[in-house]
Amino acid sequence: MPANSLFEKIWDTHIVSKETKETPAILYVDLHLIHEVTSPVAFNQLRDKRLKVRRPNLTLATIDHSIPTVPVSSIKELKVISEPAATNAVIQMEKNCADYGIPIYGLNSEQRGIVHVIGPELGATQPGKTIVCGDSHTSTHGALGALAFGIGTTEVGHVLATQCLLQRQPKTLAVNLSGILQRGVTAKDIILAIIGNIGVDGGTGHVIEYRGAAIAQLSIEERMTICNMSIEAGARAGLIQPDDTTYEYLAGRPMAPKGKDWADALVRWKNLPSDPDALFDKSIDLDVSQLTPMVTFGTNPGMVIPIDQAIPVPQDSNLAFAKAMNYMRVKPGVPLLGQPVDIVFIGSCTNGRLSDLKSAASLLNGRKVADNVRMLVVPGSQQVKREAEAEGLHEIICASGAEWREPGCSMCLGMNGDTVPNGKLAVSTSNRNFEGRQGIGARTVLASPLTAAASAISGVITDPRKLME
Repeated sequence: MPANSLFEKIWDTHIVSKETKETPAILYVDLHLIHEVTSPVAFNQLRDKRLKVRRPNLTLATIDHSIPTVPVSSIKELKVISEPAATNAVIQMEKNCADYGIPIYGLNSEQRGIVHVIGPELGATQPGKTIVCGDSHTSTHGALGALAFGIGTTEVGHVLATQCLLQRQPKTLAVNLSGILQRGVTAKDIILAIIGNIGVDGGTGHVIEYRGAAIAQLSIEERMTICNMSIEAGARAGLIQPDDTTYEYLAGRPMAPKGKDWADALVRWKNLPSDPDALFDKSIDLDVSQLTPMVTFGTNPGMVIPIDQAIPVPQDSNLAFAKAMNYMRVKPGVPLLGQPVDIVFIGSCTNGRLSDLKSAASLLNGRKVADNVRMLVVPGSQQVKREAEAEGLHEIICASGAEWREPGCSMCLGMNGDTVPNGKLAVSTSNRNFEGRQGIGARTVLASPLTAAASAISGVITDPRKLME
């Protein structure tokens, strides 16, 4: 029997119709995640064609992108606070799910949150599943050994109607991670370093499997941070093999298997890891013990440097690089350390989980946010918010002068009222630093929660290790 990778094992068991030169494969979808931004057109397609949702029980909906992060308990309050487009998106999402019998974690749900946060915490994300969503960062769910990737609006409609998807089989890229992280260096720094190494197109056409001893040492939440940003390296998806850490995380969660079903699931899951002699189309190696905290300096996640190094000086004339430098108001050969900070955002599907908030609170405890800085801390879900408040993290955060918000995508993208003012510099734990991503003219530096918190305290971009001594 030929050796197979984790990706191949999942792919092969979900093929309804094999790929040919003329046609893509038909891939069965185990779980379809939807939110209010990329689903309305898809539901309109269903209505126009008088189609039903094929498997409403395999569809999970929430509201996250447009929802404000100030307290809102009713549509009436939402109309007062939000832009009409955002309010309409929420209203339409609730209606669409009611019309088609889809479970929704809506406005008043105690489990509402960012779709890529609540999927794992509910136990809906499981090893060996195929998972899709009309959202780029669906790759997050690969942290639990699921093949998860983003799809377009038309494809959302297709999955709703058929529970299947047309797909060409991607190639595979093994990222082998060894070593032990130094103090102050996090999973966010690992993935930023990888993207800096292979570039924003280094994973194009591939599914990345993150492997090695360094991965095995990470928590599920840390693994989710890494898989989340696979898309920023151009990859179709990110994968990490399930192990005891995975099973311990899933055990007892609401949608996880129970009793005999749990025992049967474990048998299946333990057969998923890549065979020892499995072949990959490409492979890279990285020793994480050599890493330092990382920060972006330009307008894509591949423009990244160790925090204690200077911005690189290009060898040749590069108009795109020059444009990015001009937009960010920085110069080659000059470090980012000490650059004044206006906004700090901790949250998003990349770093809005409990461990991320704990990390930030560890530096904020007993300290104050600098007078020149506005800091927002936004939990990724209602559950994360409850757990954080049970541990008193919100008290530490508020005492520091930071704002403790309601769950949502918030300042990751400028569409819910949380934006960075024109020209201001934000240190953000989110996943994209594109021009205007956090607001018109916003300048974004991507970093870990530790680096973000350290920068909020100092008022300038700061190496978190300086505050950990």
